[in-house]
Amino acid sequence: MTGDGTTGEAVVSLRGVRADLGSRPVLRGIDLTVHRGEVVALLGANGSGKSTAIRTIIGQVPVSAGEVELFGTPRGRFRDWARVGYVPQRTTAAGGVPATVTEIVSSGRLSRARFGVLRKADHAAVRRALELVGMADRAKDSVNALSGGQHQRVLIARALAAEPELLIMDEPMAGVDLASQEVLARTLREQVASGATVLLVLHELGPLEPLIDRAVVLRDGCVLHDGPPPKALGQHALPGHDHVHPHAPTRTGLLS
Repeated sequence: MTGDGTTGEAVVSLRGVRADLGSRPVLRGIDLTVHRGEVVALLGANGSGKSTAIRTIIGQVPVSAGEVELFGTPRGRFRDWARVGYVPQRTTAAGGVPATVTEIVSSGRLSRARFGVLRKADHAAVRRALELVGMADRAKDSVNALSGGQHQRVLIARALAAEPELLIMDEPMAGVDLASQEVLARTLREQVASGATVLLVLHELGPLEPLIDRAVVLRDGCVLHDGPPPKALGQHALPGHDHVHPHAPTRTGLLS
């Protein structure tokens, strides 16, 4: 179901997906469908399989069983990656390489650029992405001069530069200052309003809670809950949250 209560096209589909890291099983046959226009949050404790799940979607982690589809196409045959924007777990935007904010964000546009040459429309998309995340005034600055929250904004702008239909984000709020959290929440609101589909890994719902249509809680590589966000719970009592003792009594039935 999409946010307006209607069933839309399946943008992401995982069916019976299993994945291993080394010899350790991380995903144990999970099913997950994200429909067009939905905002879906993956929640769970560290090691529950959240990040691995989204990395199977973009092809960074091979699956040992099951099927992954993007826009109805098996991932192995999917080629239109300009439709997908990916924001990894927070890292330095340039990986230590000297580069300007604009250069980093422009790299996200290359998937849409013809022959790798940025044209007028591409530069305009880069400027729009920088404006969306409140970094237009830092466009010419070195990314090495940015704060952690600003690095995260640059990574999100890089993903938005391609004007993706599907935005996949891994812990976008982790370690980010409150001002940047509010900017990122506003940016996501604008993306959702423009029709984007969003799948994100979250440690806690935080300022994104009003945007979330569905919460999918993972525990030990299995889906524990798939439905409305558990708003009745405090943020530190989310099912599968790091701060929940695995043997603590459940208040919602989701931990049983």
